[in-house]
Amino acid sequence: MYIILYTIKIKPNQEDKFIESWKGLTTLIYKYEGSLGSRLHKKDALNFFAYAQWPDKNTFDNAGGNLPEEANYFRNTMKASCEKFEVLEKFEMIEDLLKQQQSE
Repeated sequence: MYIILYTIKIKPNQEDKFIESWKGLTTLIYKYEGSLGSRLHKKDALNFFAYAQWPDKNTFDNAGGNLPEEANYFRNTMKASCEKFEVLEKFEMIEDLLKQQQSE
């Protein structure tokens, strides 16, 4: 598995817009580009971290060309709500000992 770690600083009063656009874009990337999804974490009022999971580096490197037009709306909304959105690290996962969630 290939992991991308992001750091995000949003503009004041933009949390709801950022989260909704992050969810929308992440859903499209999952559906159309083969990602395994992403998790968003809040550090404090304006600072977030996210990590995206991909099956492998090749899938990540080749992603981007299959997204529908609506991805631009989410991307533009995210950009407008952020002061900073950058990649901190990219790395391969070696072991996964997180407990799997049970479907109900």
